[in-house]
Amino acid sequence: MKKQETIRKTGDFIRNSATVKVISIGVLVLVLLIPMAMVSSLMREREFRRDDVVYEINAKWGNSQTVTGPFFTVPYRSYFRDEDDALKYTLRYLHVLPEDVAVKGQLDSQVRYRSLYEAVLYTAELEISGSFALPDLARSSIDPEHVLWDKAVFSVGISDMRGIRDAITVTCDGEAYKAGPGLKTTDIASSGVQCAIPLSPARTTTPFSLRLKLNGSQELHFIPVGETTRVSLASSWPSPSFNGSFLPARREVSDQGFSADWAVLHLNRNFPQVWSGNNYKVGDSAFGVNLLVTADIYQKSIRISKYAVMFIVFTFSAFFFSEIISKKRVHPIQYILIGLAVLLFYVLLLSISEHLNFDLAYILSATAVTALITGYSRGILRNTRFTVTVFGILAVLYAYLYIVLQLEDYALIMGSVGLFLVLSVVMYITRGIDWYALEKEETA
Repeated sequence: MKKQETIRKTGDFIRNSATVKVISIGVLVLVLLIPMAMVSSLMREREFRRDDVVYEINAKWGNSQTVTGPFFTVPYRSYFRDEDDALKYTLRYLHVLPEDVAVKGQLDSQVRYRSLYEAVLYTAELEISGSFALPDLARSSIDPEHVLWDKAVFSVGISDMRGIRDAITVTCDGEAYKAGPGLKTTDIASSGVQCAIPLSPARTTTPFSLRLKLNGSQELHFIPVGETTRVSLASSWPSPSFNGSFLPARREVSDQGFSADWAVLHLNRNFPQVWSGNNYKVGDSAFGVNLLVTADIYQKSIRISKYAVMFIVFTFSAFFFSEIISKKRVHPIQYILIGLAVLLFYVLLLSISEHLNFDLAYILSATAVTALITGYSRGILRNTRFTVTVFGILAVLYAYLYIVLQLEDYALIMGSVGLFLVLSVVMYITRGIDWYALEKEETA
């Protein structure tokens, strides 16, 4: 009989103890991290699916483009003696970059859809002009007499050749040359077009011009090959991101589009105007523009999901304090159901936002989950005052999260201030509770 009484008292203590309840709620929060991880995995899976579809669209139209050049590749003889002391030579290549390059471009952007997903595509019309000056090789290890200037090749690097829309004609020193695919070497660029244009040491400068019409997707970059490289771009796309090694010297962005100008000197990069072989990697100096999709629902959903634990903790805290104040018990299974309802918000948001505007999807999801939890709290506690309190807490939380989502640059300070205010309110409300007396009362 005494043993049964001890078991009964132990059971009552476990069931009624506030300390045990706090520990059990903490365990339930940890358990809910499992479905939360599943929700996060679903979000990443949908994002990867979107990326695969966008990549497929881009591959058929043209991937991100990087324009390198123009530049001259000039063969020269490098002599050596073999094992029999016979004088022989091998052909090597001298890369000559222009004195100045000016690029004027217009980007005609568009959005292509496939199923639920969208891809940003563009057609770039580029006018490239400038001039070359033959290098002074007197201080180099290359004998000018061994350079085959008449075999020089004019080259332009284009990262995705599938994006070329029109034939390319190069005007050099007043004469027109038709460009063909492929590069003489891959020392500077991996792919592109070329044409044989003989050079003469007697000419001090060699002016050039050409037009490129390229299809591409999302990004357009340039490599600054001139002693002075100037690039001017304009487009109707309203949300550009200027990236790479150099930012524009001037830019204007509005709802009607953007325009930007870059000016880069050869002193700003880490490769010379003339060299031989593949001693330098010019790709590190790329700059350009990224045509952003501002309404990326997957990035927003993943950002919001990081606040899931905070939502679960705050909601559980509200029910826990209702137990303390109203003396009505909430079963752990009921806590689990409430936590799953909180997590359901993120699944609803993701699925609805794939079909509707993200803001509207957020309102619908938050309203549905708030109504569900509020109605459930009314059913299990049957307390109108507490039901209104739960509704207010959820409404404030979802409104606060939406504000944090909009103010990305101030998310940290908003989050820290919000947590401080919540903690202050909890400490104020619970300041009069005698937790030791509560434990004794429940044990008795």
